[in-house]
Amino acid sequence: MSAPTSQRTALIIEDDPDIRELLATTLRMNGFTTIEAGSGLDGLAALAEHEPDLITLDLTLPDLDGVEVCRQCRAVSDAYIVMVTARQDEIDRLIGLEIGADDFIGKPFSPREFSARVSAMFRRPRTGLGTGLGNGRGAPAAQQQEPAGNDLLRHNELTLDVEGRVVALDGQELALTRIEFDLLETLLTGAQRVWTREALLNRVWGDGWSQDHHLVEVHIRNLRKKLGEDTSNPRFIRTVRGVGYRMMPGDTAH
Repeated sequence: MSAPTSQRTALIIEDDPDIRELLATTLRMNGFTTIEAGSGLDGLAALAEHEPDLITLDLTLPDLDGVEVCRQCRAVSDAYIVMVTARQDEIDRLIGLEIGADDFIGKPFSPREFSARVSAMFRRPRTGLGTGLGNGRGAPAAQQQEPAGNDLLRHNELTLDVEGRVVALDGQELALTRIEFDLLETLLTGAQRVWTREALLNRVWGDGWSQDHHLVEVHIRNLRKKLGEDTSNPRFIRTVRGVGYRMMPGDTAH
């Protein structure tokens, strides 16, 4: 991972001092300033004070559960979140991704792989709070908002403002994560195309992810929930069995 063009800050929330030091050393070698916390409460306090660009988060902490810490982080920050844990069963992976984590890496891990994943995340656009993207909050239910940017993608009642990174359904803004937004934008941009899982991985996550098809499936599932999709009768995203995904036929405009 090449050094960032400007100084970035990483918050490491990890109770194991050896792993904490390994993460800190790896990130410092790649140009990050690091802040370390050994518990969930200390990590949340450090988050409020330092406003980091990246958070690495252990799932098993001595005070708060890592899932709860992730929820609280995502409620106030659009920092990239990488969950680092020895608990690699499927349920933990799904929970982690559904609450706003950007990636999930198991212990023991390769510092080189960790660096590559962080680098891939920072190649994706970041968003600010208040957009409904990345912070998991979105607009209040009563608020009706139409994307204001000039570069709009439309599919029936769904609109996506590329520059403003705002998605609205029936005039109401949706709270999408960065990855969900990028997936939806990709599908809308090539609305007549069937996107393979590998193509979506390369487009949204970057090089080196072509075998991790499960990431696409999890995030598509979460995106469908937010779109109010009935998988047996999809309104927007159709699964092409054995291949990937495409947009349902409809009134699509760029």
